Formats: sequence, C-alpha cells, structure tokens
Amino acid sequence: MTRLRRLPMDVWFEPIIIVVVGVGYILWYQSTTLTPTESASLGWDNLRITILDHIRLALTAAAIVIVIAIPLGIALTRRSLKRYESIVINIANVGQAAPAVGLLVLFTFWLGTGFRTAVVGLVVYATLPILQNTITGLRQVDQRTIEASRGIGYSAARTLFQVELPLAVPVILNGVRTALVILVGTATLSTFIGATSLGTLITTGVTLFLPKLLLSGAILVALLAMIIDWLGRLVELAATPRGIA
Repeated sequence: MTRLRRLPMDVWFEPIIIVVVGVGYILWYQSTTLTPTESASLGWDNLRITILDHIRLALTAAAIVIVIAIPLGIALTRRSLKRYESIVINIANVGQAAPAVGLLVLFTFWLGTGFRTAVVGLVVYATLPILQNTITGLRQVDQRTIEASRGIGYSAARTLFQVELPLAVPVILNGVRTALVILVGTATLSTFIGATSLGTLITTGVTLFLPKLLLSGAILVALLAMIIDWLGRLVELAATPRGIA
C-alpha cells in the first residue's frame, strides 16, 4: 500500500490565512463608505486591470530571471567556470543590496520610464535568490551519486539532467519562489517610474490622503504575494522527488 506524502503545515495553513484576510477585506470594502476617487480606483473594472498589470510585470521579470539565473548557476558549478562563481555572486549581490527605488530610478536615465524599465530593474533586483539557490542545490548533490552515474556510463550532460538537477530541484524552486515574492512586493515601486501596478493605489492614497485606498493597495499586494508564495510551494512540493521530500 502506497503511503501518502504528509503535507507540510504551510501548504494547508497559508490558504486559510489568505481566505481569512480576503474575506475580511471584502466585508470591510462592502461596509465602508468610499470617496468618489476611492470608488473609481477600487471599482472592479479599474482594479482588475491594475492587478493584471501588476501580475504581468512580476511574471515577466520572473521569467527573464529564471532564463538567466538557472543556466548561469548551472554553468558556474561546472569545473571550467567554477573560478568565476564568487565574482558573479558579488555582482548579483550588488543588485540585491541596492535600494529598489534607487535602482529603478537609475535605470530611467538609461531606458526612460515605463514597463520595460521596471522589468529591467526588477530582473537585476531578483536575480540573486535563484542564482544562489541553483548553485547551492547543485553543490549539495552527493559527489558519490555523481560518480556512480558516471561509472555506469552516463555522460556529463546526462548526469546533469537526470541526476544532479532532479536532486537540486527543491532548492532551486525555493529560490524561484523567494524571487517571485520579492518581485510581487517590489513591483509596487514601479509606479514611481510610470509603470502601472498596485503601487498606484498606494501612492494615490498617500498623495491624496485617502487612507482606505492606501490600505486597500497594501492588503491586495500582501494577498497577491501570499497567493504566489502558496502556489510556488505547491509546485515545489510536487516537483520534489518523493525520497527527499
């Protein structure tokens, strides 16, 4: 009889928090009195577009980061390029250490304002978690397992794709999940350089002193980040080999 995998606490507890916060926000929204500006901004037609723009911005940046960081992390674990690892990590660390707002504003001098500039800034800001976790995940694969696969005739490429990467998947996906949450939160700042996001609600609330609009923007960003984190955790759990779950 096959034993079912026990679900970690965060897999079932996080959606409970999401539902509680979401229902609480809906009840508050339906019972509160809004100004015309708040009603216009939080009307479903406008809000749907704002949420979709925020998601598109975060997912576009995430896709680019994944395409860059995972292959780069794999390359840096190969013997021929291992000596460049510390240099690349330090460069990626500069992007992570720099203030997100300052980074986005700096890129406006080069690329102007708008969606493209926001994506470039977010890519630079979120590269480190995926790059570092890819390297860490591959480094922690038991060397004896790699040697055994080479001993039965696997090529270096086959060993990488059939042995090393499957064993490193949990750590790599953890980095992807971390980067996605960072991107969802940081994407709110793109409003300062002309890209539409949920940050527009927050900045409008601050500028016009509309606390309900500000609160709505903050709650919606938090909910979106928690949903992305939970979905990423499900993918991470599903992709983890049963023997190392």
